Amino acid sequence: MRIGIIKEGKVPVDARVPFTPEQCRLIEVRYPQVKLLVQRSEVRAFNDDEYAEAGIELVDNLKDASIIFGVKEVNVEDLLPDKTYFFFSHTIKKQPYNRELLKEIMNLNIKLVDYECLRDQSGDRILGFGKYAGLVGCYNGLLAYGNRSGRYNLKAAHLCKDREEMESYLSKVDLPKNFKIVATGRGRVGSGVVSIFDKMGLTAVSPNDFLNNTFNEAVYTQIDVEEYLQKKDGSTFDKSELYQHPNRYESNFIPFGKVADMLIAGHFWDARGPKIIPKKFMASDDFKIRTIADISCDIDGPIPSTIRSSVIEDPIYHVNRLSLKEEKECKVDNITVMAVDNLPCELPKDSSIDFGNELIAKVLPNLLRRDNNAMIEKGTIAQSGELMPDFAYLQDYVDGKE
Repeated sequence: MRIGIIKEGKVPVDARVPFTPEQCRLIEVRYPQVKLLVQRSEVRAFNDDEYAEAGIELVDNLKDASIIFGVKEVNVEDLLPDKTYFFFSHTIKKQPYNRELLKEIMNLNIKLVDYECLRDQSGDRILGFGKYAGLVGCYNGLLAYGNRSGRYNLKAAHLCKDREEMESYLSKVDLPKNFKIVATGRGRVGSGVVSIFDKMGLTAVSPNDFLNNTFNEAVYTQIDVEEYLQKKDGSTFDKSELYQHPNRYESNFIPFGKVADMLIAGHFWDARGPKIIPKKFMASDDFKIRTIADISCDIDGPIPSTIRSSVIEDPIYHVNRLSLKEEKECKVDNITVMAVDNLPCELPKDSSIDFGNELIAKVLPNLLRRDNNAMIEKGTIAQSGELMPDFAYLQDYVDGKE
């Protein structure tokens, strides 16, 4: 079996890889029936020479590979017929910009397995770059506050060699006493955020203490959906009901917005659900937060000040909280926003290593031996020119009817 690693073709350039050179060598040792083929690329965090030194064959195209792994969506013109592809397709929410991609995948008789759809027995996703989005997003939030306040300066994450170098600069962070940071979300992103706080030695406090107490040091609290949303009718919070009927819920974030100085947003948001920060509250005198690192980066979504995504090279912008218009200057009453939407790309080597390890541990055994619990099958969006049953709802999307 020949497994290929495709050259990432998306713009802006993504330097991440599904498998590092060392991981490729490990796969060939662990699975003697497998040979890795790596398409030459000048954009990877790991260069061609590193793959060659690991004994991995470099090729100009992947016509001889039966299974092809990538990270981002493959450009339509780069698709090869009758292959099996693994990548993040960004099609399952009917994203308009990828309609032609899924249509051509079906036309070319391609089997598409989407990382986002690979789940364990509990239905939880097994793969993602969320942890590194949290790591870099939290760091960038601290960088944004340093720029805004003038208290310290941090080296941009993308200019750091790796995670270790980035985290070495956390010692420069100088936060005032009783500086309060609220972080939303307890998933992969949230774990990355907290790991930065832990590295700093920042004190964690309960949501109740955060709201009601004053501290002689900077502190943070981490809250999840049941703490920043509530039932409109005042009845008991029910997470399963929230996912099915988000319109029955409203924001309960206002108490946090009155006392916090910074928000690190790493939550999942359903567009059918309520805004986490109501626009009127953001514009009121009670709203205290002036630095927001929106890792989730939902434009015109739950956080009104996220009016656009920002780019790695220029991650920060300032928003007038009354007009919600961007302004060039960082005025006292403006909100400083960090809203980079491809944060793991800032640490491509580290994030690739973690992702490849997860692929090797959780996906390859199901792909190359036995597909336990039909994990690969359930993660397959299209095969043999047709949508799989769980994704039949995408047919009108593919046909351009919606």
